Amino acid sequence: MQETEYKDKTIKCIDCGTEFIFTARDQAFYAEKGFTNEPKRCKPCRNAKKAAKRTENK
Repeated sequence: MQETEYKDKTIKCIDCGTEFIFTARDQAFYAEKGFTNEPKRCKPCRNAKKAAKRTENK
């Protein structure tokens, strides 16, 4: 199996517009888990979305 070299990538959050770094380490983790899409939200926005979902489900 060929090993892919990942490089840090800057992505703009779709919720707040802040730029965040999708690190090489995170990219390797995503690939290992079989995720094919890059993240669309920065960490604070992801956490807020998860928290909002948890509140909806109660």
